[in-house]
Amino acid sequence: MDINLKDQVAVVTGASRGIGASIAKTLASCGAHVVINYRQNREKAEEVVASIREAGGSAEALCFDVADEAAVKEAFQDIAGRLGRIDILVNNAGRSKDSLLLRMKSADVDEMLNTNLKGLFFCSFQASRYMLKQKNGRIVNISSVVGIGGNPGQSIYAATKAGLIGFTKSLAKELGSKGILVNAVAPGLVETDMTAGMDTASLVEQIPLRRIGTPADVAGLVAFLCSELGSYITGQVLIIDGGLYT
Repeated sequence: MDINLKDQVAVVTGASRGIGASIAKTLASCGAHVVINYRQNREKAEEVVASIREAGGSAEALCFDVADEAAVKEAFQDIAGRLGRIDILVNNAGRSKDSLLLRMKSADVDEMLNTNLKGLFFCSFQASRYMLKQKNGRIVNISSVVGIGGNPGQSIYAATKAGLIGFTKSLAKELGSKGILVNAVAPGLVETDMTAGMDTASLVEQIPLRRIGTPADVAGLVAFLCSELGSYITGQVLIIDGGLYT
């Protein structure tokens, strides 16, 4: 059975690069019209849109800061007003400022809390309003294995990703009876800009599959959860880490 998202509207936050861009491309390849959110890098966002269109898909770029409640409300009103519906929300936008707790700056804490948690709240609130009217929808939140197992130097980041998991489980119980499914995906080590300069050789030895993940690995799981193939899954945290936490 193929994943068919034809005529559905998907919003992917933080989709100008990395995992978000791959998710956007995968959802578009399954037939969805994808709204690619970005905060600063318009050029990269437009490159993702162009790539999708060249492959025969449908997409557009939309600039707004997920941590700005008023901007999020305006953006979702615009999307729903022009496109008539919102079927899928992927909360992918996130910030990471690695530092030991005793060296952490207050501004960095605020930035992670605002993007990783407040942005999650604001976008989910707005999307669920439209999904409730449709009595159908999918919300997929991108967490991290760090939010489950922790990691030195990432205490605040881990706290935000753990908070995302609690939010996912609670919202799934609130919205399940209305036909809206809410799940989280927790990637392990994935090839992105953030890992480009890392020495991953020793980490790969700890992964049973002997490789780090790709954004496409994560995107495939997200597409599954957004499709009818995942229609009886909600409130779950799906770890995708090559067996690292097995």
